[in-house]
Amino acid sequence: MEAGTQAMVNVLISGALAAGQGVIGLFFLRYHRTTRERLFLIFAIAFWILAANRVAISLFAADDETRTYLFLVRLLAYLLILYGIWDKNRGRA
Repeated sequence: MEAGTQAMVNVLISGALAAGQGVIGLFFLRYHRTTRERLFLIFAIAFWILAANRVAISLFAADDETRTYLFLVRLLAYLLILYGIWDKNRGRA
């Protein structure tokens, strides 16, 4: 596969992943609105962060290792998911 074609395929896949993560965020927001569970709101925000990160990685061509700060945003989203799980499972006083 040519380099230009490979780059276009990578952008297409990144766009599909970003769209999917955005839709997943919408589903979690809908669950939050019906149940008022904070966990679902945290998950929605985390998935929207992941979608925005995917778009940023595609736009800035973050294939080189000098743009590692973009991947720290992904770490933030995963830590947010872990916090949501911890918050849901901790004992209520």
